[in-house]
Amino acid sequence: MRILLIGGTAFMGPAVARELVEGGHTVAVYHRGQTENDVPEGVTHIHGDRAALAEARPELERFAPDVVINMMLLLEAQAVAFTQALSGVARRAVVISSQDVYRAYGRLIGTEPGPPDPTPLTEDAPLRDRRYPYRQEPPRAEDDPTRWMDDYDKIPVEQVVMSAADLPCCVLRLPAVFGPRDRQHRFHSLLKRMDDGRAVIALDADEAGWRWTHGYVEDVAHAICLAALDPRSAGRIYNVGEDRALSQEERAQAVGAAAGWQGRIIHAPAGRLPEAMRMGGDARQPLVADSSRIRAELGYRELTAPADAYARTVAWERAHPPEQIDPAAFDYAAEDAALAE
Repeated sequence: MRILLIGGTAFMGPAVARELVEGGHTVAVYHRGQTENDVPEGVTHIHGDRAALAEARPELERFAPDVVINMMLLLEAQAVAFTQALSGVARRAVVISSQDVYRAYGRLIGTEPGPPDPTPLTEDAPLRDRRYPYRQEPPRAEDDPTRWMDDYDKIPVEQVVMSAADLPCCVLRLPAVFGPRDRQHRFHSLLKRMDDGRAVIALDADEAGWRWTHGYVEDVAHAICLAALDPRSAGRIYNVGEDRALSQEERAQAVGAAAGWQGRIIHAPAGRLPEAMRMGGDARQPLVADSSRIRAELGYRELTAPADAYARTVAWERAHPPEQIDPAAFDYAAEDAALAE
């Protein structure tokens, strides 16, 4: 098959491109040309701005993709421009969404009133009533590099692409994705404490059992490839993620085992730890997704053993720590004082 990948040079994209190329498919990546080193050999590069897809349509038509995978639809306007530009160019599309569309996420972050939603969340679980979960009041300044977050929402993105008459779409709602190249450095806070020789790492007693579905980057990439290659995915929405979501404590133990850490994890009284050591949400609301649909319909299974996934993540994180680290987030004196109390 001929597959066009939009936004394929960052975190998950290279893993998607690699699996498709190794499977014998013809792959082109549409991107701005700023990062190409990690894209596998044999991939065609089409340079252009994602905001100007319509201008690139002639070149995209020459590539003639069977399927287009869009990793980077964040705003409703982007989704409209995407469907207009690719309708009649590709036969199908796979669009990456997020499990933050669910009402449970709004209850977790405090934007949706009501009791916790039951989990695991199927694809038919209620969506958020309040749109634009990261919008600030007053809005961010026009020159603020995070201005786009005021208009971020995957719900209208999904609505646009799933209603595109001439471009049958599949939507994949992704979990918290971790692994090499993770620019969010999801496990950095834990790993730094371990590598700094902290003998004890405390978790808030109310948060230690909180669960959030994760997925290792290469496994998530495999799910994306399955959806792209299987025409049965058209018109379907799938949750992606581990079959069993670990608790905060279990996740910390997995990172510790991969790091060779010999310390202990303990529970601190609720609300007593420094803010940097807390999850920052309502721990009564798990964010656990049911991925049984994609497993049953497309045959999805994880390709990576959990121990290998955490070992690779720890190795990459140690070799690529964040460029900026906030010292206040690692105030060990304050942590020790909280533990002493």
